Amino acid sequence: MLIDTYGRVATDLRVSLTDRCNLRCTYCMPEEGLQWLTKTEVLTDDEIVRLIDIAVTRLGITEVRFTGGEPLIRPGLVAIVERCAALEPRPKLSLTTNGIGLKRTAAALKAAGLDRVNVSLDTLRPDVFKTLTRRDRHADVLDGLHAARAEGLAPVKVNSVLMPGLNDDEAPDLLAWAVEHDYELRFIEQMPLDAQHGWKRDGMITAGDILQSLRTRFTLVPEGEDRRGSAPAERWIVDGGPHRVGVIASVTRPFCRACDRTRLTADGQVRTCLFAREESDLRGALRGGATDEELAERWKLAMWGKKAGSGLDDPAFLQPDRPMSAIGG
Repeated sequence: MLIDTYGRVATDLRVSLTDRCNLRCTYCMPEEGLQWLTKTEVLTDDEIVRLIDIAVTRLGITEVRFTGGEPLIRPGLVAIVERCAALEPRPKLSLTTNGIGLKRTAAALKAAGLDRVNVSLDTLRPDVFKTLTRRDRHADVLDGLHAARAEGLAPVKVNSVLMPGLNDDEAPDLLAWAVEHDYELRFIEQMPLDAQHGWKRDGMITAGDILQSLRTRFTLVPEGEDRRGSAPAERWIVDGGPHRVGVIASVTRPFCRACDRTRLTADGQVRTCLFAREESDLRGALRGGATDEELAERWKLAMWGKKAGSGLDDPAFLQPDRPMSAIGG
């Protein structure tokens, strides 16, 4: 069991498969990209599966989410999913992706055992998409979403970040579109995870701003804390249901007290929080011949030291040293 000193138990594992990405979103990385991890620094397929096996069979993990960078560019992704789906007990398996490449891989991922996907899409306007991502791939993302729904990777969740002066007027349009296509939309407050340190707390689009905008067109009724559990998103019933919309307010409404996550970076580090400044190395021990039991104990020790909160509710918060692409969303 992965328990910390505050009594929280981690059952949800986020695994970054690569730090690389085929987009250059302005809130994540600079246009020229980053200094990527070398091939030897990144965990191999076998190493990833071994660590997930330990997490599931020895440490009580019941859900595994594959992230990046962009996980669809990992060559061994389908095989990794298939091997993890064969674990006993079988964990729930999901994927967070930008959707580029999902059209050609959705069927294979479903056959391998993937349960569902989260797709990042911040705008319905191709020109704004190009400005935000520095790539002209809007149609590819829409095609990927359609393929995921067609293959039954449901519920298909869409994650959207609103940026001042770019897409901050699109919240109602995004929700209307999500309802029409039977996607579950979740707005995420912009977080200080950009490599160029351009994030500013003042002027960010908050959860309050988003809800105010949505209520100009929709009736929203809170789903209730009893239904939320440890989920990061607060959800509202849209126009009486059945559709829901969620808001992940990491900055203005932190949810750390109910956190049930642990994270494994692409280079084999345990992170207790997306915003943690410390990491615990599993790769070195794994490659040094550590047994499964020894690796499990290292993981337990790392999680025991998890802090009470992320620190995002502190106005003086400084951005972490590693960008989101290196640690997984």
